[in-house]
Amino acid sequence: MNKAFLKAVFIFTIGVTVASCTSDDKSTEVEQKVTKKQVIENYATIAYANYKQAYDDAVLLEKAVTTFTTTPSEANFVAAKNAWKVSRESYGTTEAYRFANGPIDTGDNGPEALINSWPLDENFIDYVDNNGTSTQDGIINQTLLYPIINKTVLLTISKTESGEKNIAVGYHAIEFLLWGQDLTDPSEKKAGLRPYTDYLQSAAGTARNQKRRADYLNACADVLTDNLDYLVNQWKVGGDYRKEFLALAEDTALKNMYLGITTLALAELPVERMDVALENADQEDEHSCFSDNTHRDIALNLQGVINVYQGKYGTIDGASLEDLVKQVNETSFTDTAASIKDALAKVAAMQTPFDLAISGGTASNEGKKVTAGSSAIKVFGKNLLAGAAKIGLIVNG
Repeated sequence: MNKAFLKAVFIFTIGVTVASCTSDDKSTEVEQKVTKKQVIENYATIAYANYKQAYDDAVLLEKAVTTFTTTPSEANFVAAKNAWKVSRESYGTTEAYRFANGPIDTGDNGPEALINSWPLDENFIDYVDNNGTSTQDGIINQTLLYPIINKTVLLTISKTESGEKNIAVGYHAIEFLLWGQDLTDPSEKKAGLRPYTDYLQSAAGTARNQKRRADYLNACADVLTDNLDYLVNQWKVGGDYRKEFLALAEDTALKNMYLGITTLALAELPVERMDVALENADQEDEHSCFSDNTHRDIALNLQGVINVYQGKYGTIDGASLEDLVKQVNETSFTDTAASIKDALAKVAAMQTPFDLAISGGTASNEGKKVTAGSSAIKVFGKNLLAGAAKIGLIVNG
């Protein structure tokens, strides 16, 4: 049930109550309050809608990749890169469903590692430039070890190779295959400059194993849509996880919701994705280091947390955690609303691209803006925890 409908019902009920001069005002007020069940159901609706949009955009990315690898040209290369950026817009907000004991990263079938793992070691996938010396290594160039490159091979590698950076698939593998290393100075405000001729099977090709590189890119795009489709099916009406989630005790479901957004807002986003890169002043530590799209990753992750808290996504505007907090403690509601506004403003004030913002380290003026953005997100996270306590939930307990 969305908020607009609730408000309409509330106004109508007040009119009927006044006209009939009944004395059950208190019971009517209680009936119109947002319930935990409504909040939980709206969360499931939003999760499905968000993953469905991410899947739809990934399908368009896969089509753009297929077009490019079939007919390599500068125009098709640019189109594929643009499709990647569009697909990141819808996926970025789904990060708010991480860490919530949901299907994205729990159990043996959790596909997060196949979708958004980072940072990856470029040398594990393809040739790289090490201080002016080209290293022709990586899966693409190891023809004897990997005579065939397809989806099955990449999935097997992903499951058997050890090491945090031995990432073979996902958004960032596709990103590297489209942009290549970003070897430019941050002040140039340029992303990676891989030439489309890396995929050209002719004398004009600029790197060997062009067909294998194309096979790798196509397989990665296919793995991505497969795993997003899995999440869509888990969250759809009648989907396995959606049924499981809606069957949880209400407070357990709400705690899972809060666990996801507070983990992202207090640790993963401000610390792992912002503070570490800033302290090291190293673009290799930023989320989307090949495409210089990290500033969008940060903004979208923050927006995803806000979406969950406010019960909104696209045209959906329903019962929310924010409603529950407001019903029990106006001060907590107000404090959280103020922290949302502050976090959005401070993240928007950071310099772009992110590698330029962090290039001077923590002491630089632009670095201080990154620190301010990170700190504001953490304050937002603390307010989320405080609000949860007001409605009787100990998130980490």
